[in-house]
Amino acid sequence: MAQVKGRDTTPEKAVRSLLHCMGYRFRLQGKDLPGKPDIVLSRYRTVVFVHGCFWHRHLGCKRATTPTSNTEYWNPKFTRTVARDVRNQALLEAGGWRVLVIWECELKDLIALRERLHDFFEQTALAAHGKS
Repeated sequence: MAQVKGRDTTPEKAVRSLLHCMGYRFRLQGKDLPGKPDIVLSRYRTVVFVHGCFWHRHLGCKRATTPTSNTEYWNPKFTRTVARDVRNQALLEAGGWRVLVIWECELKDLIALRERLHDFFEQTALAAHGKS
């Protein structure tokens, strides 16, 4: 587990590259925000978390397996991680931030992910202008 990176992961870099190509500018690792979001788009009052399916327990994903050995360690660890994610998202939303979670498995189809990002930010722009 010592080799598990907390930032600048391959999925994170892919999402950042995609956002940058789409013309969005952002800052990294919002240390001043709950949960230290991976990507902060202040202009859109939006934060993006890039979650690994295994660590953050993506429901219905084949990557969200539970190790069969040492379950007394893994199950509480996963429960704490999911609870922390829910708490941080609630704090951010209460603070007026929009939260977008991108799962690692979504990076298999970059065209679909790009469309999802486009739709999300289009809705954000409409909501900001009171047109929703």
